[in-house]
Amino acid sequence: MSGNSSGSVVYRIVEHDGGWAYKVGSVFSETFRSHASAKAAAERAAREQRISGETTDIEFEDASGRWHLEHSDGSDRPETRVVDEN
Repeated sequence: MSGNSSGSVVYRIVEHDGGWAYKVGSVFSETFRSHASAKAAAERAAREQRISGETTDIEFEDASGRWHLEHSDGSDRPETRVVDEN
């Protein structure tokens, strides 16, 4: 799942497709049979999102077709949290 390096990524536990999933923004994870499995997967994904990586340059095209080059500091990771409202 993607996140904003200057902000926070929220993983929400939700009922989905006859089971449970976690959701970041409008994107759902795979469906899990149990609430506990979905929550464990969300917690794992949230931990992994905070792990530092390599410093690198990233080139990407935006929705209007313009190309951008950004320098990504591998230690610039977002805050993450899991929200379970069930």
